[in-house]
Amino acid sequence: MRALLEVRDLRTGFFTAEGTVKAVDGISYVVHEGETVALVGESGCGKSVSALSIMRLIPDPPGRIVGGEVLFQGLPLFTLDEEAMRRIRGKEIAMVFQEPMTSLTPVLTIGRQLTETLEVHLEMPPAEATARAVELLRLVGISNPEHRLAQYPHEFSGGMRQRVMIAMALSCRPKLILADEPTTALDVTIQAQILELLKGLSQRLGVAMVIITHNLGVVARYADQVNVMYAGKLIEQGTAREIYRNPRHPYTLGLLHSVPRLDQPRRARLDPIDGQPPDLAWLPPGCSFRPRCRFAVERCAHEIPPLTPVGDGHRSACWEADRLGERSGP
Repeated sequence: MRALLEVRDLRTGFFTAEGTVKAVDGISYVVHEGETVALVGESGCGKSVSALSIMRLIPDPPGRIVGGEVLFQGLPLFTLDEEAMRRIRGKEIAMVFQEPMTSLTPVLTIGRQLTETLEVHLEMPPAEATARAVELLRLVGISNPEHRLAQYPHEFSGGMRQRVMIAMALSCRPKLILADEPTTALDVTIQAQILELLKGLSQRLGVAMVIITHNLGVVARYADQVNVMYAGKLIEQGTAREIYRNPRHPYTLGLLHSVPRLDQPRRARLDPIDGQPPDLAWLPPGCSFRPRCRFAVERCAHEIPPLTPVGDGHRSACWEADRLGERSGP
């Protein structure tokens, strides 16, 4: 498969009076055509900031992309002027934001918000754009789309608003969709519907996806490749199958142990990760996960472990990756 998106040593910081927050600290990964890649980690680890950096939507000030590069189909996005980047956003790379109610404009109808993108990027006449908007709403499973176009966001449920966001993302037939926590605040039944919709559309239309989530169930079912983030860095990479079968970083292992499993007794206690994520403005020396790690050794307090191969296509940033050894799952 050909590389569609290449993120190379991406670094994004927020410069505040209290110090510099290293929200994204040197991450690198590749998304191939038609592939689904997951970016996994706790809240505050830098997942969403990395996606906004790709789209060049970091608010400046206080945020700024301070290093690295992002190549989309070989085109370096950080070298483009704002007008050229605006032509790529929405048309070539689309984003499904975390909370649709704050992403949709409350004073414009759903129809206008869908047709505006089509008219700007594809230069469709209004009548054709309206017909396409109806088609898009039907594609994402919204009934009576002709009537729905005249309604406003507050007249839709949370799940339906998320479907509208997906329709907007698909409107210009992009090659890549960045889905930032696409099922936040939805009940589990609607979550499953939205994720099945995204995966089905991705397969049918050949669209590559980056799914940003903390839900490991989502990763297991929908992702091809997995990137685990902690404190602004990637700490493990591999296929979804390999990550679940043989996790090689204590943080990944902790995430897996803290998820309920159907193959365990109902009364089995979960094993959560102790402590809290670090303050990204005041990271400890050495490995950032060390204060919460059950496998830490003296070396972890002084040296930051690099992301190194631990198997075929599998990499881990842990001095004790070999000690974790072969496992038959979490």
